[in-house]
Amino acid sequence: MLELREVFLRLGDKQVLRGCGLRLSAGERIALMGPSGCGKTTLLRVALGLQAPDSGEARCSFRRIGAVFQEPRLLGWCTAEENINLVLSDKAETMRDAAFWLDALELGEVRTLYPDELSGGMQQRLSIARALALRPELLVMDEPFKAMDEALVLRVRQTVERSLSAAALLLVTHSEEEAQALGCRILRFKDGRFE
Repeated sequence: MLELREVFLRLGDKQVLRGCGLRLSAGERIALMGPSGCGKTTLLRVALGLQAPDSGEARCSFRRIGAVFQEPRLLGWCTAEENINLVLSDKAETMRDAAFWLDALELGEVRTLYPDELSGGMQQRLSIARALALRPELLVMDEPFKAMDEALVLRVRQTVERSLSAAALLLVTHSEEEAQALGCRILRFKDGRFE
């Protein structure tokens, strides 16, 4: 379970989060929607333990957490296949699993390429493949489909949906269609708090 209680956070002179509370159980899917700059990404960072709140609590009992950020956080010195294999074991015997996830995200032909040899959309799919390869109990995604064309988004979204199984999902999106396609309950966020 992921639980945030009365989370407040100030960055510089801006109060970014204002008493936020959220509870996400196994298998539950929530989409955060709201205008750009309202604090959604910061809330995800607190949920992931990457940013400590000024006050309030952030607790997470999920053990395997996959994350897909707005920018692909890939290791530039590793090939596409190696980037995925790092979350599996970083050993030769799991390279077959890494190849499976590359194929699932339509990246099989770029397995030996490095991130800087890939387009932005390919890098984002590689990030999604890496997060799914972990077989997470909680998947956190921050605008994961924005660098892809409409037809590709549909196929990738279907792959994510099939792969989630009983995992919890916390998604930031500007698209109600995306949220609904992934079976999310929508929470509206504005000015650092839920509406």
